[in-house]
Amino acid sequence: MKNQVDEHALKTIFHACRQCGTCCKGYRKIVVRPEEAKFIEKMGGHVGVNVSMKDIRENGLDAAVDRAKSGDKLYMIHPDDKGCVFLEHRDGKYRCKIYHYRPQTCRGFRCNLVDASFLHLFGGEGAMHLLGKDSYGLPLKG
Repeated sequence: MKNQVDEHALKTIFHACRQCGTCCKGYRKIVVRPEEAKFIEKMGGHVGVNVSMKDIRENGLDAAVDRAKSGDKLYMIHPDDKGCVFLEHRDGKYRCKIYHYRPQTCRGFRCNLVDASFLHLFGGEGAMHLLGKDSYGLPLKG
């Protein structure tokens, strides 16, 4: 039996948020500003920095982390495959627990992805492939 597609939903996939949670489940880290990082940590989120092994070897871990923090290299980290810790599933829809206080990166996100019910139309198992990346964030192999 072929998969049935709701035509109304198909017409809206690139226009409105479907509250599918794909955006909040598909990324392992997002850039945050220092003032956002403090709030995220206070609310129970995970914040980290991106430092290279070279920087750690040359300057030590503490200095490398301090330099990364001062250079605005802060990220909200999603440590598992469940997505953002602020993502809540209720009444069959996904919602952000800190929606009115969410980071600027989240506010700027425009949903051009689709939920799992439409992925077969685009030939993939996860929405990340629509960004040209596999589930590890690496470029797709042709």
